[in-house]
Amino acid sequence: MIVLIALGVSVPLLGILSALAIYGVSRYIASAKTAEAKNTIGAISRAAAAAYEREATAQGLLGEETSAGQTANGLCTSAEPVPADIQDVAGVKYQPRLVPGMDFDTGTPASGWRCLKFSIAQPIYYQYHYNAGSGYIASASAAGATGFESAARGDLDGDGVLSTFSRDGVVTPQGQLVLATQVQIENEFE
Repeated sequence: MIVLIALGVSVPLLGILSALAIYGVSRYIASAKTAEAKNTIGAISRAAAAAYEREATAQGLLGEETSAGQTANGLCTSAEPVPADIQDVAGVKYQPRLVPGMDFDTGTPASGWRCLKFSIAQPIYYQYHYNAGSGYIASASAAGATGFESAARGDLDGDGVLSTFSRDGVVTPQGQLVLATQVQIENEFE
């Protein structure tokens, strides 16, 4: 009789603990996937800042006792999203094409991913964006006409509901590039 009571109490308890463990594991996996987006948009933002600083330096080597005149600051112009279709990351990973002129190897020295000197070789869960001056995808973007937005958009479970991660940078009237200190998140675990 005591054995039956012990079984009657322990079996439901094991069921509850199993349900909690499954929820915890699924939450951990979702957090690991969103970490990809947060890290990557941080890297895109740093690449945009480096490109801006690169443009600010004197073009070419100078001779002795000469000056470069006025230096030119400039953000890279917008890049095409990778992958081009959000459906390519709806519940699955996308392997970026490492072929010249494809995915992260598009643009020119003044535009797109080539200007940023940014690339990803491993499979990705999100569609990545870099927009400068306009075309921002985050609803809370504060980049304006003199800034940029690096963003990730994804649909981890393929249900059509998107999550968006973004980070802005703005060029001040004094010519300084100021990066946002936080990532903006909409529907993190969608």
